[in-house]
Amino acid sequence: MTTALPWHKRLRDKALSAAVWTLIRVMRLQPPQFASWVGGFWARRIGPLTSINRTALKNLALAYPEKTEAERRAIAVGMWDNLGRMAGEFVHLDRIWQYNMWEPSKSRIETTGVSNFVAMRTDGKPALVFTAHLANWELPAIAAAAQGLDSAVLFRAPDNQFFADLLFNARASVMGNLVAASHVAVFELAAVLDQGKHLGILVDQSRRGGPTVNFFGQPCSSNPTIARLARLYECPVHGVRVIRLPGGRFRITCTPPLNLPRDKDGKIDVDGSMQAITSVVEGWVREHPEQWTWFYRRWRN
Repeated sequence: MTTALPWHKRLRDKALSAAVWTLIRVMRLQPPQFASWVGGFWARRIGPLTSINRTALKNLALAYPEKTEAERRAIAVGMWDNLGRMAGEFVHLDRIWQYNMWEPSKSRIETTGVSNFVAMRTDGKPALVFTAHLANWELPAIAAAAQGLDSAVLFRAPDNQFFADLLFNARASVMGNLVAASHVAVFELAAVLDQGKHLGILVDQSRRGGPTVNFFGQPCSSNPTIARLARLYECPVHGVRVIRLPGGRFRITCTPPLNLPRDKDGKIDVDGSMQAITSVVEGWVREHPEQWTWFYRRWRN
């Protein structure tokens, strides 16, 4: 049986929900690129004043001990800019996809590794796709749905019911199937792959008790869900990332299937595969560190 929240917390949640709803209505009146700019403008000013920023700076010191404090603070400001822009873009998820492969100059989206996208769609196999909290990480799932790739996305819902419903409704209109993370989600994920669909998973957060991997020279735990599914289904595993470009544009890239390590019995090795996947993500982050979300407690064990 769940315990009801105290009245003052219920009142706080209702006030916050009303404020966010009003802000979303206002932001929807603005063009997507302007809403993105506004979000970045305010996030750059407010974010560095929060306690969350201190966590980001601690993580940056672990990852980049060779950089000066000023350099790490600049990365943190860039992170806030990216998050603010993503918030501005979130209210326009149904408008943000603008892709024309025949006239790239008129597209908001550009792609690399197109042959890997095409192979995924036409090979008749299920596939696992990993991504990370880089740039606007909602875009890979939107891209899959827009390009007719039969897919599902694993996501973690917020505790606040208003925000959970808000996120679900916004995503459901532009993405494939949405699978909420839970103790029974593994059965839904298995059903997705059994049906020959493609499953997207964010892999750059820790999970207590998960395999230990090396990330930026530091040991941390990882969530082995994707590697365990790859071992069970022997399906291709691709990496897809988003890079934020100037002018409100994005680049989406897709890797070829990873050649994951195997154990002595020829089965995909879960621990080794999580290290291989983590190393790919680290390479992405090193290219554009200001576009990654540095305040996650990535290095807790």
